[in-house]
Amino acid sequence: MTHTVWILGDQLGPDNAALAGARKKDDVLFFVESERALRKLKYHQQRLVLLLSAQRHFAGKMRQAGWTVDYHTLARGVTWESALAAHVKKHRPEQILLTQPNNYNEQVAAEKLAKKFPLEMVPTRQFLVPRDEFIAWAKGKKSLVMETHYRRVRTEFEFLMEADGQPVGGQWNFDEENRKTFRDWVKAGRPRAEVRREKPDKITREVMALVAKEFAEHPGKAEDFWLPVDRAGARRWLEEFVATRLAGFGPWEDLMVEGEELLFHSVISPLINLGLLTPRECIEKALAVYDKGSAPLASVEGFVRQIAGWREFVNGVYWLKMPDYERVNGLDAQRPLPGFFYSGETEMNCLRQCVRQVVDTGFNHHIQRLMVLGNFLLLAGVRPQEALRWYLEMYVDAHDWVMAANVL
Repeated sequence: MTHTVWILGDQLGPDNAALAGARKKDDVLFFVESERALRKLKYHQQRLVLLLSAQRHFAGKMRQAGWTVDYHTLARGVTWESALAAHVKKHRPEQILLTQPNNYNEQVAAEKLAKKFPLEMVPTRQFLVPRDEFIAWAKGKKSLVMETHYRRVRTEFEFLMEADGQPVGGQWNFDEENRKTFRDWVKAGRPRAEVRREKPDKITREVMALVAKEFAEHPGKAEDFWLPVDRAGARRWLEEFVATRLAGFGPWEDLMVEGEELLFHSVISPLINLGLLTPRECIEKALAVYDKGSAPLASVEGFVRQIAGWREFVNGVYWLKMPDYERVNGLDAQRPLPGFFYSGETEMNCLRQCVRQVVDTGFNHHIQRLMVLGNFLLLAGVRPQEALRWYLEMYVDAHDWVMAANVL
């Protein structure tokens, strides 16, 4: 029996559930670079480079490992359906396995394709908490509180937990220790850590040239791409963070300093959101550093909370509330998005710094995104859907599931 395993561009890791039962000698791996999907919005060039290069690297590694790969590269008019039809005509699979898409619109599209092709979806493993489990937990609650969910996840997975069921250090949250100011930073001697930028290989350079040509009108510059694009690079990136920046992450995680774009932040969100890293391995790496005494509890707990807390929570909220969620506008905000959000040309310095950074790199850390950009959009009365569109376009780690719940 011949099977096809369809692998989406954000399912490029060891926990892809559809790959679990696949057989190298019999089955075919199917990849699509859908022009329709890549042009859905005016995506930042570096985001497109990341998506395309990561997918091409993953497919190439699987091919080198002996898998049969059917890869449909970017071309005019290519869609999931057109590529799938060509694949079925050529390979005639009895079954096509697909891990559940991480985004609602993709899930709906896949369900429609399942009526035309022998497509079967299996539950995703890219999150610690399954969707159905979160929905069951949320059912009947008058309000949803991240902290409650976070404690439940930590208890279940025994992250930073004592044998008696109490949190390590006697408390769940060390936020008070993780709010050092610019003045504190100066007094401490202006500590900083270098974030090594990746050198693009041949595949990535080809993608950079492709994106610069085909998406020339999109924001950012493909030539400035700086991130890892495969699992080996992602794991090195994670190792470097826990070894050199995790200890300083906690105290300085809320800090903004002009000229210091990343400080002690991990910048693993683009990698974990593509599946190149798993949530569990990121947490376990941090816990191992804590066990060795190389990072303080407040820093490690703050990092664990970003993944086991916020990341899991916003994904659960997204699937609980979609599709109506994308239309919410509780304050009836109707202003259009200001044009300077694509240029940084404003006299407001904090906004100028944040916008110029995202135009240059496709990245801001969470304080810049929420406390500066998010607060401006809220106070200015910008329509939430326009704000969401901008976040989806501009960030290298942007996906509908994470941006909808965070922004709206």
